[in-house]
Amino acid sequence: MTDILIGRNDTAEVALESRYGNRHGMVAGATGTGKSVSLMVLAEGFSRLGVPCVLADVKGDLAGLAMAASEPGDKIKARLSKLRLTDWQPQADPVIFWDLYGKQGHPLRTTVSEMGPTLLGRVLELNDTQQGVLEIVFKLADDQGWLLLDLADLRALLAFVADNTRDISTRYGLVAKTSIGAIQRALLALEQAGGENFFGEPALELADLMRQDMSGRGVINVLAADQLILKPRLYTTFLLWLLSELFEQLPEVGDQELPRLVFFFDEAHLLFDDCAPALRQRVEQVVRLIRSKGVGVYFCSQNPDDVPEDILGQLGNRIQHALRAFTPRDQKAVRAAAETFAPNPGLDVAEAIGQLGVGEALASTLREGGVPSPVQRVLVTTPRCRIGAITEAERAAVRQRSPVGSKYDTAVNRDSAAEMLARRADEKADADAAATAPAPKQEGDAWGGAVHDALFGTKRRQGMIETMGKQVVRTMGSQIGRQILRGVLGGIFGGKR
Repeated sequence: MTDILIGRNDTAEVALESRYGNRHGMVAGATGTGKSVSLMVLAEGFSRLGVPCVLADVKGDLAGLAMAASEPGDKIKARLSKLRLTDWQPQADPVIFWDLYGKQGHPLRTTVSEMGPTLLGRVLELNDTQQGVLEIVFKLADDQGWLLLDLADLRALLAFVADNTRDISTRYGLVAKTSIGAIQRALLALEQAGGENFFGEPALELADLMRQDMSGRGVINVLAADQLILKPRLYTTFLLWLLSELFEQLPEVGDQELPRLVFFFDEAHLLFDDCAPALRQRVEQVVRLIRSKGVGVYFCSQNPDDVPEDILGQLGNRIQHALRAFTPRDQKAVRAAAETFAPNPGLDVAEAIGQLGVGEALASTLREGGVPSPVQRVLVTTPRCRIGAITEAERAAVRQRSPVGSKYDTAVNRDSAAEMLARRADEKADADAAATAPAPKQEGDAWGGAVHDALFGTKRRQGMIETMGKQVVRTMGSQIGRQILRGVLGGIFGGKR
């Protein structure tokens, strides 16, 4: 069975065919209408097919994937009966927890070098001139063998370039200190958003996101994002980097029976609100092209219009939960959502969107030939995992048996650009001090040197000869002075001497 059941009604069912899982999708709906449950259904379905997934857990409720559901009560049994699910059994999914801050999961890191100047420049929103300077900084690091691992390394290298702009400009091209200052300010903004935690070692290897457990189920990677979404700049930086890495490293495979990886963007509007044009262009480019790498991307948001039209047109698999039309914008969103579905003559889509109950959805998926199926109003199937958050003890137990904990939990601080430049500065200071210091005395000349210093003195202490000379001069001066004084006074008072 290679279909993922999304939901059923009395006459029809909607299932996602795995071979179209890499054609991307959208889960939309107002708060509290069941979007998280739909995400769980999709993630569980892909996992049972052996496809690993990555989810951003914004509210903490997706962590329930790691725990089996409770034994069904009367309410759940009635729902299972409506869905005609005769083989339903509670089951936990293979889950690995991740967290950029390393608190609720394994730390997620990359290095400055791996992100590269192009993507980093887009994240920092640099102009063309500043981007050129950043390219020079990376080229200088490569030529000198200085590793750029964390933000401290990049700051140290920028300071070095600022102190040596003349020499570097001669070799690599004009470097203006104003551009360096602009890059440093942009780095400071990223650091204040929490970027310090994101850059470092050990860096994430994509293979660790594409695992299967011993039974062949795909591992579900759950990223703790409850704190991360409070810093949209860092959230966007991480997701864009991860998509870019997948796009650049994975080989072309075209359409397969199963995707290689499925990626879920929760709170998708954070990716595009106040997003720089260059960043939005990069996201759109990656989403359009990454399908051929065997990666499916699914956006989750309250309104479909939170996603740009160029991307929305790529999302063939759709699950739409209820939208409430309280404002003109809401009414427009309802009409727009209704128009994006393949029409069903027996269903008024615009009216149905406002009437859906919790756990109901309008769904349409790609069928034979990549053609969208007619939209159906369905009751969304019930996940086999727990619906809701888990305790800290349960999270710790899952993390303890994780196959990647020993690899990522301990940070590594290798010798990199910051340390190399610090040593270079220390060596230069020592060389300058040695050049200005007096020549050292030989051991055989120690006695003669001591006598010399006693007679003639040093820079800090006068010698015996100098002391005696000053005394003689003072004595002679005093006697001559008295003679001159007496002569003058004698002349004044009429002396004959």
